Amino acid sequence: MDYNWIVAMGGMEDGGGGGMFTLLWFGLVIAVMYLLLIRPQRKKQKEHDKLLGELKKGDKVVTTGGMFGTIFAIDDDKGRIVLRINDQTKLEFLKSSIAARVEK
Repeated sequence: MDYNWIVAMGGMEDGGGGGMFTLLWFGLVIAVMYLLLIRPQRKKQKEHDKLLGELKKGDKVVTTGGMFGTIFAIDDDKGRIVLRINDQTKLEFLKSSIAARVEK
């Protein structure tokens, strides 16, 4: 069988060092993805976890939905926080929905 037409189209030619170049290229792409995407996201998640661990009653916070309030109670077992919005209104949120602490 004549395979010259496959070689002419670049299908079965001898690559020489092409495999090593491809491996290095994949390594470079993975390293860039790690540095630009994965590492900053992990850092942000660690900061958020630290924030959630440091919350205490009386802290002024904002939720991911944009609601401001003061922490009235914390239930770490269920992962919930009760926020006091005003004197008569108290709402219960998941602890993970706290976006940031608001400075006094």
